[in-house]
Amino acid sequence: MDYQNVNQYYGAYDASREYEPLGKYTAKTFGWMFVGLLATFLIAMAGYVTGLVVYVFAIPYAVLVLGIAELAVVIYMSARINKVSVGTARALFITYAVLNGVVFSAYFLLYDLMSMVFVFGATSLFFGIMALIGYFTQADLSNLRNFLVGALVFLALFWVAAMFFNLERFEMIACTIGIFIFLVFTAYDTQKIKAYHQVYSQNPQMAKKASIFAALQLYLDFINLFIYLLRVLGKRK
Repeated sequence: MDYQNVNQYYGAYDASREYEPLGKYTAKTFGWMFVGLLATFLIAMAGYVTGLVVYVFAIPYAVLVLGIAELAVVIYMSARINKVSVGTARALFITYAVLNGVVFSAYFLLYDLMSMVFVFGATSLFFGIMALIGYFTQADLSNLRNFLVGALVFLALFWVAAMFFNLERFEMIACTIGIFIFLVFTAYDTQKIKAYHQVYSQNPQMAKKASIFAALQLYLDFINLFIYLLRVLGKRK
């Protein structure tokens, strides 16, 4: 679901085309994002409190398997969003949130709990501000697409290189760039909700699936912003 393709329809809203108000559609999208975050938090806490996280990550290549599973879910959902049912789209989103919860349980072992609470609050504040900017700005943020994709590629290459070379001295710079990138992504993806609402206003089923897809994108923005802020502000055990 390409923002640039959607953006060709972007412009003044025609109220006669809308199957539900934009505000309600946006609220539902953020509602699904919060459901995903809640599922991740509950799974992560359960894994930490019960000690299952230790057993999970004691399994050889567990992290790699979980990472591949998460990537597979996102790729499948992105590729098949036009063909799967609304129920399947929701199930895929929750599946991803649950898998991510298993991965996130490891952070409770690495960082002080109060430190994580503080970073979560900071993430929520920054995320909320950028979401409001993305929703109310009149600027067309789709022009930032190439810049954001390029920045993601840079971050990915940096962390892959960090697996083979000692780049610890540059990690703070990479994390700062990551924070900036996902703040911008938050505004960018929030604005896309308006585009999806307009384009699919006469197709309720597709509009619901686009809402879930947008919720996944915002969920990923929040999670990545949290991780980078945690690396910068978090207190390790």
